[in-house]
Amino acid sequence: MKRKIKLFVAAAVPLAIALIAVACGSSASPAYSSTPYGSAAQVSANVNVAAKATRLGAARSSLGRIVVDGTGRTVYLFERDKNRRSACYGACAQYWPPLLSHGKPIARAGVKQSLVGTTRRRNGAMQVTYAGHPLYRYVGDTRPGQTNGAGLQDFGGGWEPISPSGRKVESSG
Repeated sequence: MKRKIKLFVAAAVPLAIALIAVACGSSASPAYSSTPYGSAAQVSANVNVAAKATRLGAARSSLGRIVVDGTGRTVYLFERDKNRRSACYGACAQYWPPLLSHGKPIARAGVKQSLVGTTRRRNGAMQVTYAGHPLYRYVGDTRPGQTNGAGLQDFGGGWEPISPSGRKVESSG
């Protein structure tokens, strides 16, 4: 019985978010898309964090050294992105919110400023790039240091953390 309830909740939450997004009807996306996890207050906090998340640093993880955002959360590259342009919009961006910047991103300890940049999204927002790869966070990573999105095959492509050298860090699982 508990399993059925968990499955129902897991299916209902993304549907509810999709319905809310459609009801709002805005074509302007927030800096950090709403997620299928957390309360409205947590989602609001995520919007504010992402809008200011213009710093990149390096951290140790179970996969080795990886690039993280200003809050210590893992950033990912999407293998479908081409020519420094994002291929992740709509539902994809709900689960893999782009890392946005309201100014020039800053490299912190462990990453190279020469590899940090931005690319313009369709809505005009500036998405942070590293070594030419547009960067994303994964909604399943709820705390700094988590790499729950590593190796996932979502929305037609693979998702991997990125190393300070600018290469993808492939998970073994």
